[in-house]
Amino acid sequence: MHRELLDALSVITEEEQRILEEQKGIDPQLYTEKKEWIVDSEKLLKKGKLIQVRPHTRFVNFPKHRHNYVEVIYMCQGTTTHILNGSRVVLEEGDLLFLNQNVEQEILPAGEQDIAVNFIVLPEFFDTAFSMMDMEEENALKEFLVGALCGKSDNTSYLYFHVAEILPIQNLVENMVWTIFYDQPNKRRCNQITMGLLLLQLLNHMDRMETGTAAFDRELTGSVFNYIEEHYKNGSLSELAEIMGYDVYWLSREIKKLTGKTYKELLQSRRMRQAAYLLKNSRLSVADIIESVGYDNTSYFFRKFKECYGVSPKMYRDS
Repeated sequence: MHRELLDALSVITEEEQRILEEQKGIDPQLYTEKKEWIVDSEKLLKKGKLIQVRPHTRFVNFPKHRHNYVEVIYMCQGTTTHILNGSRVVLEEGDLLFLNQNVEQEILPAGEQDIAVNFIVLPEFFDTAFSMMDMEEENALKEFLVGALCGKSDNTSYLYFHVAEILPIQNLVENMVWTIFYDQPNKRRCNQITMGLLLLQLLNHMDRMETGTAAFDRELTGSVFNYIEEHYKNGSLSELAEIMGYDVYWLSREIKKLTGKTYKELLQSRRMRQAAYLLKNSRLSVADIIESVGYDNTSYFFRKFKECYGVSPKMYRDS
């Protein structure tokens, strides 16, 4: 992170100064008027705002609580330890943590050099980001957004990304922090689009994600999607099973259980999206496109494409 921004985020706040001087805990009235420990967005967001950033409060244990907004935590420097629905999660420099409105969170005391920023985000802020994602593809990010937008409690409660080494993601997060922290012009639109770009980048690194559901299940799902992304032309379930070290029949059942689709359906969906992209963005003939996405049966491709998009490839290209 840029030194100027990190220095600004490191300044001891009035709240932290009081904690250090009085040796007291978090003042609940700064965060909520309710008896239940539910942090209220109205306490942290100015009227009419959809997003804000604030440095994480250090030197004190933040007791168990929930939020009535979506929280995104970025670890700028050092570490912070979070207890999420009873599970211990340690954020390290460059990590990202997305929390929905239903997760129960406790945060252990952070030291002076442990610098994190919290994005306080109202669900409607994600409308633009959601519209930028592929509506046909099922993935944990989309599931998280749907849960956040609809307030569902049965969806993924948190997403944890180990992405310190992924430069585009680090740059996008820092751009958002900078734009909001320094109150740049057009910040709402800039940050809504930047959030969309961030989520699209995160989709490329699903293997670096853990979630509030079974981490193993999500790691497996991420590996399947990454394999299909890289091998949609010639990939096979048997090769994937061999790479991952699983029995092919077991893996087939797990993919269906976790995604609601078979491996063949996921592969076909990815091939169709690529074909649709090439029809709109290249001058390749339909025959060449069919071959490039892994099909050798033209009639089968035409039938499946029409099932997916409702029109023939030619009509799709001309529309």
